[in-house]
Amino acid sequence: MSAVSRLSARRCGLLGLAAAVALALLAWADRPAGAQVGWDRPGSDYSTFAVRNADPAVCAARCERDGRCRAWSFAYPTAEHGAVCRLKAQVQPRVADPCCASGVKGAGVIESNDGGAEIGIDRAGGDYQTLDLTADASWQTCKAACEGESRCRAWTFLRAGYVGPAPRCYLKSRIPAPRKRPCCVSGVVK
Repeated sequence: MSAVSRLSARRCGLLGLAAAVALALLAWADRPAGAQVGWDRPGSDYSTFAVRNADPAVCAARCERDGRCRAWSFAYPTAEHGAVCRLKAQVQPRVADPCCASGVKGAGVIESNDGGAEIGIDRAGGDYQTLDLTADASWQTCKAACEGESRCRAWTFLRAGYVGPAPRCYLKSRIPAPRKRPCCVSGVVK
């Protein structure tokens, strides 16, 4: 085989490889979004059940074990109801909603670090002040309270329904170690 023929064959092989990589990237980009906190997937419910420990990972795991399940939505507890899991027969589009975490079968639960917040993290200890918040307050309220005080080094927002009917904010004089707990959203002020 001549040098020109070998070079031509090598180019064809590289073009084929590049085309395969491009197709794989397109398929990856078009896949359903993973499970995320702050999103709901309304509709197509075929099963609804209470989640006593109020952990969205229980909902994701139940979907994994159920052959009919294609997606799920988990509603955090509130003053009106406990935590609820809804299994879905079809993958519905995501809708932004802080009430929930949702996902598709096989995705697990992704708890992001969102805007200076550690979603699903509790920083227990070091509390110097506890704030009882209004029912509609969010973690941003707690973060702002901490940022407004020179003594505050970290904060934890406890969602409504985990301990009482209203959310709470814990301001901390030190930075406790993070612990994974679905009840909470925490942060550190630098």
